[in-house]
Amino acid sequence: MARKPLNCLRGDQLLLSEVAHANSFFTRLRGLLGQKQLKQEQGLLITPCHSVHTLGMHFAIGVVFLNREGAVIHQIAEMPPGQLSPVIKGAKQVLELHPETLASWGLETGDVLVFR
Repeated sequence: MARKPLNCLRGDQLLLSEVAHANSFFTRLRGLLGQKQLKQEQGLLITPCHSVHTLGMHFAIGVVFLNREGAVIHQIAEMPPGQLSPVIKGAKQVLELHPETLASWGLETGDVLVFR
């Protein structure tokens, strides 16, 4: 995940400026493990993905499940450490981020997020 971070946008609105992309076996396996915290401007986009866990993590995360087009299909407002998410049918991508950041966005099912 040493590549240049992605931006996360909803329409023309910049939501996150530091999104790492976990799109290989090893980057998906590692995820956020080993990090002590997640800043409010940071996120992790995991592709492909339809469920996540917080086993071995030291902080809670907000979780947004997206379909292939980037539309929101499910959210977990705050997933504490040591949990497994459900498998979300139709999810192809997952965005992990700070729970307060997610709460501030007011996302609704069908909102589209773009990463570039």
